[in-house]
Amino acid sequence: MIVHKGQLRFGYDTSGFSHHRLADALRVIANLGYEGVALTLDHHHLDPYAKDLGRQISMLSIDLDRLGLSVVIETGAGYLLDPWRKHSPTLLEPDRQQRVDLLIRAVGLAADLGADAVSFSSGVASPGVPDTMAWERLVAGCELVLARAEALNVRLAFEPDPEMFVSNLDGYDRLRSRLGNPKRFGLTLAIGRAEPQSAPDRVRRAGSRLMNVHLHDVGGGAPEELSPALTALRAIGYQGLVSVELPNQSQAAPAAAGDSLGYLRQASGIEVMS
Repeated sequence: MIVHKGQLRFGYDTSGFSHHRLADALRVIANLGYEGVALTLDHHHLDPYAKDLGRQISMLSIDLDRLGLSVVIETGAGYLLDPWRKHSPTLLEPDRQQRVDLLIRAVGLAADLGADAVSFSSGVASPGVPDTMAWERLVAGCELVLARAEALNVRLAFEPDPEMFVSNLDGYDRLRSRLGNPKRFGLTLAIGRAEPQSAPDRVRRAGSRLMNVHLHDVGGGAPEELSPALTALRAIGYQGLVSVELPNQSQAAPAAAGDSLGYLRQASGIEVMS
């Protein structure tokens, strides 16, 4: 049954354009018909440690405005901080200040670009680190980032990840509670990964706290398999970006992005009746 409701805004993650210059990637993404971009900060795409960062931000702001693209700042680049250890250091390690500094820089970039949110996750705890210590380090790090976000009027979108220390919505709720339930500490949900709870159920549970959505394995099944999640997003009045994240498709980025948008548009026009 074809039912047209409120339109969702689709974006594409620049991690899926790792062989493109950022300006070129943005043009392709916009020309395909996407309305936003999930900008993964990396050494080749708006390196937050670049000496000419101010100039890059100015040029990027002009490009985003000209192309009509909204933006979310993503901080999941694998080797930006450590060339040997993927996603390290995390917020759970003794040298977590480097991760805190990256996130604070991301908040500043988000403010400069008028981004919807800054998305990040907890990372993985090192072997032997007690849960109590991991929680203390995580909360302390998040408090520092949150203070900067509050000062700059930027929203944070924390992502529970099955492979990370905070792996589910229960963990997110615990973290948010320990931070005092701040309004700016929202949620990123990933759809398309194996989870004990269905995607529509997680969307409904997230509710107004949902600020960012990642889509994985787009096109891996029939459109009607994704449709319930998109329907749930419309039902809660979600206004943020729904961004495709396909970093392993960078070699064929334009084709992968085009196929994904076609798939999403088809899935958005289908409402599965219970």
